[in-house]
Amino acid sequence: MDFIFGTWSTDELKLIHHRATRRGLQHHGTITPRDPQPGQPVIVDALTGGDFHADHVALYYTTDGSLPAGSYGVAANGIALSMDRVTIEWDSISWAYLTHWRATIPAQPDGAVVHYRISAWSDTNGSEETFANFPDSQQIVEVAASNYFKKLPMPVDYTPGDRCGEVFTYHVDSFRSPQWARDAVIYHIFVDRFYPGDGKTWTQTSDLYGFCGGTLWGIIDQLDYIEKLGVNCIWLSPTWESPSHHGYDVTDYCKTEIRLGGDDALRALVQAAHARGIRVLLDLVCNHISNENPIFQSALNDVDSPYRDWFIWNDSSIGYRTFFAVATMPQVNLTNPGAKKWMLDIARYWLQEFDVDGYRLDYANGPNPQFWWEFRAACREAKPDSFIFGEVVEAPDNIAHYIGRLDGCLDFHIGEALRRTFGWRTMSEQALDEFIAHHQLYFPTDFVMPSFVDNHDMDRFLWIAEGDKEALKRAAAYQLKLPNPPIIYYGTEVGLSQERSTHGNGLHMSRTPMLWGDDQDTEMLAYYKQLIQARQK
Repeated sequence: MDFIFGTWSTDELKLIHHRATRRGLQHHGTITPRDPQPGQPVIVDALTGGDFHADHVALYYTTDGSLPAGSYGVAANGIALSMDRVTIEWDSISWAYLTHWRATIPAQPDGAVVHYRISAWSDTNGSEETFANFPDSQQIVEVAASNYFKKLPMPVDYTPGDRCGEVFTYHVDSFRSPQWARDAVIYHIFVDRFYPGDGKTWTQTSDLYGFCGGTLWGIIDQLDYIEKLGVNCIWLSPTWESPSHHGYDVTDYCKTEIRLGGDDALRALVQAAHARGIRVLLDLVCNHISNENPIFQSALNDVDSPYRDWFIWNDSSIGYRTFFAVATMPQVNLTNPGAKKWMLDIARYWLQEFDVDGYRLDYANGPNPQFWWEFRAACREAKPDSFIFGEVVEAPDNIAHYIGRLDGCLDFHIGEALRRTFGWRTMSEQALDEFIAHHQLYFPTDFVMPSFVDNHDMDRFLWIAEGDKEALKRAAAYQLKLPNPPIIYYGTEVGLSQERSTHGNGLHMSRTPMLWGDDQDTEMLAYYKQLIQARQK
């Protein structure tokens, strides 16, 4: 798999991921049904690994908004349930026995919010009570992926997290993904690389690490082009104030980056797009921020800062947890009530004040899955027909944990299958057909999974296909016949490629400025328009 930031991108990392999620006491939000409806009891599953002997597992839960508390099976707040040992299995990858535990939380009415914790302990060896998830498997695989790509060794006996565990949450509701999202054809625009606008030209195009001069005003200038392409939704790369061209390290969530045009430009774009029947999605990063963000600077420089607990401090060389060991991107501790409220308020603000239509959520598998229950509810409260979908680069069984928590997720697996079939030519079309048939049966139709053949974090399709435009046409034709919304990465429709691979050269290689005028492949553009028109009919 060619997902640069993926923790599953090599066989070695797949093994590390597997073993990490089968150690200690793990839950990972595994409930049945995954999207509880009013009146449905909820089955909660947990697992203890071969390294952790447990004689008892307990679940503590509340339904009144307070946080559950308890110890050794006795509730201090809420209700305690004993979890039953349901099966023991041998796992050859871990080379250990795994024990599965289960309890059922009674049915709740519409609007109920259930908080719960899970603990385990042993009578025979006197081990201390441990709460799920311990160890922190997500941190294990993030560090493993970061070290792997930096060619660094993994720490020996790495066991992050603490035995106090975390509070899990689910909402009982009747939310459904909006119909417009299921019918969408999405155009993915990297704002700084699309069009300068306002009669300006590119400030520069030789340094793809830096700003090139694309703006939100430029997108407004090209709305005729976007509308004629036939798409009915645009997904913008991050537009908030940031020191970088990509914007995934935000310094101020209350301001639109002035180099992209500022608040006036964003507001004007949303209004102009809506007038043409085109929805607008923002790219929101909840997992991490810029180290230049004043909130982080306050926390970093003052141990008594009110924001100190908004971040996770450790004994690493930089002293805090980050996005894949990138020092300039400290991770936000979204289990902290203040940090969580801050991020939920941000989501509400842009939906209400700028009338955007939803969010693509960057690295959505970074925050704990239960955070997304509250995020989704906040977005629905602010704008009932908003659409939120996550970037979750995980195996399908892990992606399924986000059913009911998000409206959908980017479909990296279909993207990979399309690239293998038509780009690298390592997969037959028959195998592709069979894979997609099973893939679509695995996920409910209400869980919207937009497909793509390339994006800003991987080599463009034409690069991996060695410039074969007929291969791109076949991939596009297959993609746009699939039932879920297709995403078209800016420029792919006019034959845009790149100069060098992203592997070993950086993600910026796939963010070449858009082709305009005579540089466009008009035949390819006409083909895409034809496919989109046929799909809309």
